Amino acid sequence: MNLAYRDIAHQWQRFLATGVGLGLLFTIVLAMGGIYKGMVVEATALVDTMQTDLWIVQKGTRGPFAERSVIPESLETRARAVPGVSSSRPFSTFTIQPVHNSKTLRLSLVGLSWPEDRGERLTLEKGRFLSTPHDEIVVDKTLGLSIGESLRLGDRDYRVVGIGKGLVASGGDALGFVTERDADLIQRYLAPEALRVARAGGISLSSPGVSAVLVNVKDKATLEFVRGHIAKWDDIDVYTTDQQKSFLLEGVIDKARRQIGLFRALLAIVSGIVVSLVIFNMTVSKAREIALLKLMGAKLSLVVGMIVKQSLTLSLLAFGVALLLSQVAFPAFPRRVIVGREELIVSFALSIAIALLASIAAVRRALRIPATTILAG
Repeated sequence: MNLAYRDIAHQWQRFLATGVGLGLLFTIVLAMGGIYKGMVVEATALVDTMQTDLWIVQKGTRGPFAERSVIPESLETRARAVPGVSSSRPFSTFTIQPVHNSKTLRLSLVGLSWPEDRGERLTLEKGRFLSTPHDEIVVDKTLGLSIGESLRLGDRDYRVVGIGKGLVASGGDALGFVTERDADLIQRYLAPEALRVARAGGISLSSPGVSAVLVNVKDKATLEFVRGHIAKWDDIDVYTTDQQKSFLLEGVIDKARRQIGLFRALLAIVSGIVVSLVIFNMTVSKAREIALLKLMGAKLSLVVGMIVKQSLTLSLLAFGVALLLSQVAFPAFPRRVIVGREELIVSFALSIAIALLASIAAVRRALRIPATTILAG
């Protein structure tokens, strides 16, 4: 006869309600880890999408993802002439908030070097890549647009020809991809009145340049040679793709990582306290039964085992509830939530650790219950 499970069956409604409530806490613990992983993937998504080896950026900056970087587009031709370089192309990105069907959208626009780059590296769910040098755009599905819709950017309408998946900027904004020339037109666009004022004030309306020049090398063996050659130029800095990712994670993600870590630690402590109180109260409520077991000569290990099993069962029930809720709720989150195998293993181990630690107070209370309690009436 398993006393732990017979006792649970005796008060299963209370036990189930507690397990579900604790499962909600465990769900948040899972969500925090998943949100952090999602932020990392989203932050580096654009860097990975561009599939380049080196980033040439403005001197004294860390590149377009860490801070503002503006360099002349002519650096593309200069970079292509370096021995070991297979290709180079301009890169620009900026954030805009166009109004579409009376709704304000927010997207980070990326210019592609037409015709060499039509967006073939993008992961599309629907539609196609760019096929003309003007008036076409590929967007992420989170923007809520459909194939064939027109989006007004600047003074022109851009037809949505492709819907992508996972095309997000470091801040979680949806990405939009147009040709480099169109991106330049959109960035330089001014409303007629603003244009008149700018001209009257003598403000330059020339091209703002590009954010970076992307360089691909012929083979990985020549990467350091090409980087060293370009690094000698006095007017720019050059970084590898791995360095661009590290700048993003250090600047954009680091504070969020620490805050999420602290929040998860607090939730783990709260979960431990909840389990401890429930198991302790369950132990106190059956003090007479425990005293009877002692009076009958039952081993202390039997009493301890009953309490530990109840605690483990409660934590495992809560973990199961959290796992089920995560499958249902996480896809509806506005930001990407990634719960991988590693995160599940860590959360499972955490639930077991909480159960074992939470049972300590109840075990100590049970061991202090004298066998004569049953005789007290």
